[in-house]
Amino acid sequence: MGEEHLTHVDEHGAARMVDVAGKTISHRRAVAGAVIHMHGETLAMIVEGRVPKGDVFAVARVAGIMAAKRTSDLIPLCHPLALTHASIEFEPVGDGVRIRATVETNGATGVEMEALTAAGVAALTLYDMCKAVDRGMTIDGLGLLLKEGGKSGRWLREEES
Repeated sequence: MGEEHLTHVDEHGAARMVDVAGKTISHRRAVAGAVIHMHGETLAMIVEGRVPKGDVFAVARVAGIMAAKRTSDLIPLCHPLALTHASIEFEPVGDGVRIRATVETNGATGVEMEALTAAGVAALTLYDMCKAVDRGMTIDGLGLLLKEGGKSGRWLREEES
């Protein structure tokens, strides 16, 4: 970490919404991920479409996209953004499902929080859809994988390169 400072705190230590009026409009993209771990039978039920509540991936995908669109309603100092793209991908892996959320906009501030919120809510929705058969599921590794655009340019999580 360099000499960055907390942008959501003013000189007196009070919380504030960052003024982005002077920032350049650019295409911005962020990708976030998470993994939800579960019993093998739970994963098989999801993949085979046997979960009593219905198509788990379809519901979690819509929930994640809706969450990206509503991030500023959930995170107090986030700007409301006009998103140009939001998608959620699921990949069964080992003992669970890897989630990747991609969010894009053309704007003056990034979409990292929208991507993180989308991945988190998609994971929570998978939990909700399957909790009747597996209350021991855990969600791990929620984090930013990639961000592009804006003054700081491109950032890629090292293990993703």
